[in-house]
Amino acid sequence: MRRHDFAGPADLRAMQEMCSRLWSPASRFHPGQLAWSRYYAPVDAVRPRQGEAMSLWQDDDGRLVGFGWAEADDWLELQVDPGRPEVAEEVLDWFEEWSDAPSQSVMLMQGDPAEQACRAAGFAPESPAAPFFRHHMLDLRELRPLPALAGYCLRHVEPDEAGARAVCHAAAWSDFGTSRVTGESYRALMAAWPYRADLDWVAVDENGQMVASALVWLDPSTGVGLVEPVGCVPGHRGRGLAGAVTLAALHALAEAGGRAAMVTPRGDAGYPGPMRLYQSLGFRPGHRTVTWIRSLG
Repeated sequence: MRRHDFAGPADLRAMQEMCSRLWSPASRFHPGQLAWSRYYAPVDAVRPRQGEAMSLWQDDDGRLVGFGWAEADDWLELQVDPGRPEVAEEVLDWFEEWSDAPSQSVMLMQGDPAEQACRAAGFAPESPAAPFFRHHMLDLRELRPLPALAGYCLRHVEPDEAGARAVCHAAAWSDFGTSRVTGESYRALMAAWPYRADLDWVAVDENGQMVASALVWLDPSTGVGLVEPVGCVPGHRGRGLAGAVTLAALHALAEAGGRAAMVTPRGDAGYPGPMRLYQSLGFRPGHRTVTWIRSLG
């Protein structure tokens, strides 16, 4: 077993390939999620963001069998090959050595093979009442028709529209504070695998402004497209735009050869709006996340 710290795009690609190889409806990550998490905000191409750490584990044949992505000193994302559950112990040890936080959290899918390692390392699952995320799946053979929209058109983004696309995203997510998405970061995102402009859809108003958006990431190996993210500018909400632009992106996904779509909204009662939207489009709920917590104080 060999470990090395993240060193750039080739390592991200290896992480994505591992996620693709291991993907199932119960998997934590889709390759598109890793691309979004890496490039949504400006980042140095060859190192993690300040306050983050990333490390990869390979077996003796050089195949990636696990990775850890510490998004903060108290928050770890990880994935390990189910056939090598012992790798989770090494990832947790690495995180403990790197982090100086008195309390640490790890998000896993319920039933993940890494649960045993978390329990042995002193982690315990959060209260059932705590927020969680739930995968939702849609068979594209069941895709619903596009609704009629008065005053708006739906289209995919062009490769030279990174700046306008970033402005649309930032406005749509302004309820949560200032977005870190910029024109610079969106250009980097558009250059990353598996981004495709024909799967990045927007609703445009009569003035030519992008006012809602939905990005889909197709993994050609599995035929599964991840919907991440979706948003609508506050002044245009309540008109069905988020659902319509998502459906448009899903129709494009089907035309591109996708067989299924997935999305992972909050699954708890504390923030039900996105989940209700996706279920209204035909997505069906599936596997959920569980956050494991330990105190080192």
